[in-house]
Amino acid sequence: MDQNQKSDLAKGQCEPCSAGALALKENEIEALLTKLQSGWNIINGHHLEKKINFPNFVTGLAFTNKLGELAEKEGHHPNIYLTYGLVTVTIWTHKIGGLSKNDFILAAKCDKLI
Repeated sequence: MDQNQKSDLAKGQCEPCSAGALALKENEIEALLTKLQSGWNIINGHHLEKKINFPNFVTGLAFTNKLGELAEKEGHHPNIYLTYGLVTVTIWTHKIGGLSKNDFILAAKCDKLI
């Protein structure tokens, strides 16, 4: 898949889940995962996670702050773990207890910040 197809997901906007929305099924998750840059992993069919290496704490912190601003703008907030030279981003839709398209949109936008 070329870069343009991968970046299409990043053009989307996170939207609030409607009442009764269901988590994505395994085949839907796998299809959306192919649209992300490498490094994202599905954890127990429930979370998206990526570990991103940085040369030092300051660059990891700068990325974390940019991701925080993006999350606030999208209204969709990941768990972010920052340590020296490493940021771990974990995303899922708390309201539905699993993965939604919003998670993949945020992951694609996260990749653009790297």
